[in-house]
Amino acid sequence: MSRPAIRMCARCERTTTEPVLVSEIHSASGPGFNVYACAECAEHYPPLPDVLELLTEQAP
Repeated sequence: MSRPAIRMCARCERTTTEPVLVSEIHSASGPGFNVYACAECAEHYPPLPDVLELLTEQAP
């Protein structure tokens, strides 16, 4: 049995056992990190972009 994921909400700063991924921060100089929110606060963040849609978009 695995341990439940416990993360701090980036908006209200409470811990949650049901984190929702709301952002991915990338870094050129090292590892990036994920930003999580609780279910109540996650609705205040825009949806994550679909990677496959980003690949099919063409630059002007």
